[in-house]
Amino acid sequence: MEPLKACQGPEVPTTNPVPRSTGPSADVVSPAPTDTRRDKEATPPVGLLPGETVVKEGRASILFPNANEVFYNPVQEFNRDLTCAVITEFARDLLAQRGVKVVVPGEKERVVVSLAEEMNDADVQMEEKNGAAVPAVTAAVGEKCELGLRVLEGLAASGLRSVRFALEVPGLQSVTANDFSAKAAALIARNAQYNGVEHLLQASCRDASMLMYEKRGKKERYDVIDLDPYGSPSSFLDAAVQAVSEGGLLCVTCTDMAVMAGNSGETCYSKYGSVSIKAKYCHEMALRIILHSLDQRAAVYQRYIQPLLSVSVDFYIRVFVRVFTGQATVKNSARSSHTNTQTRCQTHTLTAAVGLCDQCGQRHQLGGPIWAEPIHNLAFVQRVLSAVSGNPSRFGTSKRIEGMLSMVTEELEDVPLYYTVDSLSSTIHCNTPPLLQFRSALLHAGHRVSLSHACKNAIKTDASPSVLWDIMRCWEKTNPVKREKLSQTSPAFKILSTEPGLEACFTVREDANPQSRKRHLTRFQENPQAFWGPKARAKSSGGSISMDLQDKRKKCQNKRKNQITDSSQLKNFPCKRFKQVSSAAIKKKKKKSFIQSNYEVESTKL
Repeated sequence: MEPLKACQGPEVPTTNPVPRSTGPSADVVSPAPTDTRRDKEATPPVGLLPGETVVKEGRASILFPNANEVFYNPVQEFNRDLTCAVITEFARDLLAQRGVKVVVPGEKERVVVSLAEEMNDADVQMEEKNGAAVPAVTAAVGEKCELGLRVLEGLAASGLRSVRFALEVPGLQSVTANDFSAKAAALIARNAQYNGVEHLLQASCRDASMLMYEKRGKKERYDVIDLDPYGSPSSFLDAAVQAVSEGGLLCVTCTDMAVMAGNSGETCYSKYGSVSIKAKYCHEMALRIILHSLDQRAAVYQRYIQPLLSVSVDFYIRVFVRVFTGQATVKNSARSSHTNTQTRCQTHTLTAAVGLCDQCGQRHQLGGPIWAEPIHNLAFVQRVLSAVSGNPSRFGTSKRIEGMLSMVTEELEDVPLYYTVDSLSSTIHCNTPPLLQFRSALLHAGHRVSLSHACKNAIKTDASPSVLWDIMRCWEKTNPVKREKLSQTSPAFKILSTEPGLEACFTVREDANPQSRKRHLTRFQENPQAFWGPKARAKSSGGSISMDLQDKRKKCQNKRKNQITDSSQLKNFPCKRFKQVSSAAIKKKKKKSFIQSNYEVESTKL
């Protein structure tokens, strides 16, 4: 019996059939002639305004102005691809409870094999009672499903992410693309019409916080809320944890890594309630800071979070959490502040360190509080990884997603933060041991060890700091440093003056090399393009986004290192204090000052 098509909506027409991008960044193509079937079945095609181009990413084609009026960063395609993959698996799990089966294009049907050859009548009746024999309601991409998810993108800009949700994520009831900019909201509406998804996507021009505050009712909440602001999302978190439904998905991006990575601990505390530390593990600490902040915001309204996936990529971090109402429970968790299974799972503050470090003799550095529980749901991550690897043509960055998620599944989930081999070697001024040999030494000592997706040479282990320094002391004996050049007050002198308490074995073990490294997966991608970092904030007055910004970068490059002594050259830099003015304006200013000085002379004579 064929599945019941109860969630069918209007057919999504195809516009401008251009081969989809296979690289890590979106392609900018010339507008192609509109399809004749779109003219007949859907709304009339949207024409291009002067200075607009068509940006293709995934299945979406976005009208984008050349002026910097609406924010867009092509390097964030990996972020958008990963979000589509996560929401698809979330929809698969949630809609299965509602009797809806999602259908993903290009994905093979998952077959469940029963080991029993024959079933008796009682088993058949039991399956019919449980609803196993009832035909499933299917939901495909581009179709409106009445039992589907309600999605909100709070800061949509051009609406590219929301359009991709409507075209690539099945089982959606509605998608609300909101932006405070009137120009961005108008562009979102045009892009929805251009892609033929106006039956799913609604444009909104509201303040994101006020929009979410108005949807706090249990029947008005969103199943998925996506927040990808320019900078810090701290001002939207309070409204977001209230507007997401019970068990809903909250997707948050933070691009203010300078604050969260330890450059400004006070600012981090004012925004997220935690003091960041400038250390090698700052990227994972940033993930745990935002999770702690979300949990504290949710606790005000008797809610709690369950992280599904937390990643640190390029110049930003991204977390996917589910929000529930009630009290979280933990079982046999050594990191919980209480051992009772009925108490709430508290995030853990760092206790004040008294005295000096027993290894290096230096003062402790205090930070936090941070989220100390696991930052991933390994079962959910494995499902996302299986779906992406089984359908690699779905996303342009599938190889990178597969490599990163493979590293996530290999991480030690009960070990917060990590060490780096180069920082350990730098402390005692010795050669850096090979990564496999250092991992093998920890495994020979009877400890667990893994890599981290947040750093290339990271080491996550349950070994104590004393064990790590004993291994480094053993390594220093085979690669000695010049002890006479070490200061007696330096950490290196204090560490090396102590004999190691164990005999480290650096013979490489087979299990020291993880599977993601053996398979040569794309774990850490190279720079995708020139000037690939964070883009400039969109300006309401417009302006060029190509040559002007690049020229400004070149002029400001190394301006602090190469100090200019000649004051006449300072005007070459685009600074607010030394603005570039025309020669006519200079003559006008001189004439005005000359007239004013003559008036003052005449006044004194009188």
